Amino acid sequence: MNYDGDIIRPPSEANSIIIQVTVGCSHNKCTFCGAYKDEEKKFRIRNDEEILENILFASQYCGRQKRVFLADGDALILSQKRLLHIFSLLKLHLPQVTRIALYGNAKAIRSKTLEELKELRSLGLHRIYMGLESGDDKVLKNIQKGETAESMIEAGQLVREAGIFLSATVLLGIAGVTGGIRHARESARVLSEMHPRQIAALCLMPLGNTPLGQQYKDGSFQLPDSKAILQELYELVANVTCEKVLFMANHASNYLPLSGVLTRDKEEMLSQITLALAGKQTLVPEQFRAL
Repeated sequence: MNYDGDIIRPPSEANSIIIQVTVGCSHNKCTFCGAYKDEEKKFRIRNDEEILENILFASQYCGRQKRVFLADGDALILSQKRLLHIFSLLKLHLPQVTRIALYGNAKAIRSKTLEELKELRSLGLHRIYMGLESGDDKVLKNIQKGETAESMIEAGQLVREAGIFLSATVLLGIAGVTGGIRHARESARVLSEMHPRQIAALCLMPLGNTPLGQQYKDGSFQLPDSKAILQELYELVANVTCEKVLFMANHASNYLPLSGVLTRDKEEMLSQITLALAGKQTLVPEQFRAL
């Protein structure tokens, strides 16, 4: 398979065929994200020949895999015409594939009409991964997300109305040491209005090649400690009101691995967090946390 640079994909796409249709991220201004800051990851859309070459490679060597993930950062930013062409190539050369997934930022989602999203769903688009990061407008502005809480809700609801599985990510710690509780509660409010099928809570780990990483290094951004992160996690879980949502806080960055279904398992998860805050639950040691 021919890739430009390192490929970032969600943990749940570990067994998927990964086809790189864009390089980098069209926004690439988020202060915390270092995935696409290298020059080799300058945003571009791969041409038809490159994409077809990789699909043909997959057709020869990946015959048992039934899922495809379209990389890089926001493949959904492609025009509907290009996406339909790529989906047609996947159907032609990888007929065993039953599910297609991709990253889609809120702007890319809103660039599509409901009818266009439904058309993509009918051709196999099963899941969109969207980085909410925070439901707090102040935090979104600080991290240069280019979105507001309301624009995020609009995008999330559009995906849901189209019948596509929406996975939304929240970053614990992104509000610093003073805004964590508000960040968690506002994120829970936004998520409840979006009603995604899956919520993934990760912990911020500042990277040296990012503006936020530099702010952390010079002391202008202070990272919350494990107790404050757990308090954010508690408020997030406690305030999400939508039901039948898979909640996951078991990424390698998390101090306390948790997973369950909200609201069914809410009380059990809150109990686990309470025990951890009281020092009665073992946390993941710092040296074992990773992105």
